[in-house]
Amino acid sequence: MREYILFHTISLILGIIIDQMIGDPHFLPHPVRAIGRLVSLLEKNFPGIKRDAYRERKQGILLWFTVIITVTASVLLIMILSYRIDRYAGILVESILTAYILAARSLCRESMAVGRKLEENDISGARAALSMIVGRDTEVLDKEQIIKATVETVAENTSDGVTAPLIYTAVGGPVLGMLYKAVNTMDSMIGYKNKRYENFGYFAAKADDVFNYIPARLSALSMIAGCFICGLFSEDYDAKAAYRIWKRDRNNHSSPNSAQTESVCAGALGLLLGGTHLYQGVSVEKPEIGDETGRPRIDDIKRANRLMFMTEAVSSAVLIPILFFLFFLIPVSADGKRGNGKGRRELILT
Repeated sequence: MREYILFHTISLILGIIIDQMIGDPHFLPHPVRAIGRLVSLLEKNFPGIKRDAYRERKQGILLWFTVIITVTASVLLIMILSYRIDRYAGILVESILTAYILAARSLCRESMAVGRKLEENDISGARAALSMIVGRDTEVLDKEQIIKATVETVAENTSDGVTAPLIYTAVGGPVLGMLYKAVNTMDSMIGYKNKRYENFGYFAAKADDVFNYIPARLSALSMIAGCFICGLFSEDYDAKAAYRIWKRDRNNHSSPNSAQTESVCAGALGLLLGGTHLYQGVSVEKPEIGDETGRPRIDDIKRANRLMFMTEAVSSAVLIPILFFLFFLIPVSADGKRGNGKGRRELILT
């Protein structure tokens, strides 16, 4: 256990670095896309959909557990086999899986693509780029609405795509980290409150709320701390407003978690987020978050991404020392003695 904590900590650090350097190249296979294909395949083969509410919910629960068990067992097997081969092989595989679990660089890349289109005055292109990272209809959005929508998704996904998976991976390695990604993926695919998924995706949506409840609040606190640090170097961030708006508007959302980081970001950047949005042609009223102290600017997308990276840095600065502390806290042998070289070798090989 002691040695694995060390290997796990090294892998976590390497995984964060790999994600920061290259993100998720589209030409490489990605585990989350595989999870998405599994969800789609299972959904098509459940005959109970659209028959009655009880049957739909029952089969939605069955799909959820099928995906969770498949993903968890697969990643656990990969981890066991890689560490059985060699400790360095285990660290390499765990680092790569950790990089796949995190999405900071990809979130930045996709959101900044929207900003670049706006800088080119290509509103149609910006709408198309935005449609790749949000679920709402983008065809009718103007420039300021596009900026707000982009900031919103960066703020929300700072928790869902960065700090929450980082927390789960730090606690339970890639097995728990990928389990969380499966939960989040199922919510994004079938957790909608529409006619098709209202019952079938009910459990997936509620499970995502549960899994994100604590991480969302920890992410908000990390973002407030990150805003304070950013404010030391730039006047573009208002830490006091970030905390004030978070206290006031953190529950202004139908989800118990989404407004946590959105409210911090809205306060930090002086933007008014939320409001009425269109989803598949249907108007959905959402509470407003924040106070608009200025007009939305393209630079707000860059500012939101800087805050996202700083939030990840703050979270990492808390989690990694805790792991190192656990490493030094746990004795080498069960009786608390350091033991001999043979004992250490046996511990490593088991």
